[in-house]
Amino acid sequence: MMKKNIIIVTLIITVLILPSLLFAIETAPRISDREIVERLTRLEEGQKSLERRFDDLRSEMNGRFEAVDKRFDMLQWMLGLFITIVLVILGFVLRMQWQMNRRQTQMETTLETHKDEIAFLKGLIEKLLPPKGVL
Repeated sequence: MMKKNIIIVTLIITVLILPSLLFAIETAPRISDREIVERLTRLEEGQKSLERRFDDLRSEMNGRFEAVDKRFDMLQWMLGLFITIVLVILGFVLRMQWQMNRRQTQMETTLETHKDEIAFLKGLIEKLLPPKGVL
């Protein structure tokens, strides 16, 4: 019984809905060959104008890309110059550090030599001095 009711309801809905769907289709008016040709020529003219606009946009974009390339070239040059200056300053500082270290070692060896000479002279003076109780 239930199946029969479902089938009957489905058939009623189909009968009611299908005719309204068929009337939803609109028939187009007939177009003559002349109108087709005119519309095609307008479309071709529109396409040519679009192509011109695309060419203009392409040339403008190429100009902007060239400007950006020039800026990157300048930035690369400036970065290279900055790195060169930094390396020169670093080399100068390292050379000064090396010279200071070399001078410090020379001074240390000189002071060590002077210390040894002073100790030697002090020993000679102590030997040459008369004993404390004599004078």
